[in-house]
Amino acid sequence: MAINPFDVNWAEEQVEVMHRLRDVAVALTELNHHLASWMRLSSTDSNALGQIIWADQAGEPLSPADLGRKIGMTSGATTALLNRIEAAGHIRRTHEHADRRRVTLRPQPAARESTRAFLAEAGTEIAGAVLSAHPAELATVTAFLSRITAAAAAANHRLGS
Repeated sequence: MAINPFDVNWAEEQVEVMHRLRDVAVALTELNHHLASWMRLSSTDSNALGQIIWADQAGEPLSPADLGRKIGMTSGATTALLNRIEAAGHIRRTHEHADRRRVTLRPQPAARESTRAFLAEAGTEIAGAVLSAHPAELATVTAFLSRITAAAAAANHRLGS
């Protein structure tokens, strides 16, 4: 059953949660702008580099097509973006699969270190907030944000189909 969010009688607490989710998204976008400035990149290029680094750290490196889907760019625009950040020395494209046509995106060590230095500078307040939270609070927030992420992913999938 599809829910029309404009037909729901939202409780005050539910509206407050939606406002806080918006505030988090805005604050994280602003941090990405600071990272872009730190790395001397555009915000779009910085976002792409962050996606490449996070995926690599998770042991799930991205292909150019995967990256394009994540950042909402066409294959041509993604190629131009990758050319820029590769020319700037931040990433390399490798052929690690049995199918040598498949490209994997990997961050260069200097990009990883520069991003790490930025996070050491910029992440102080966020680290403090997470470290000061009670484990039960963290478990509740993790469960809730997992549901929100799954709902957003489902909406993105539906809208992209």
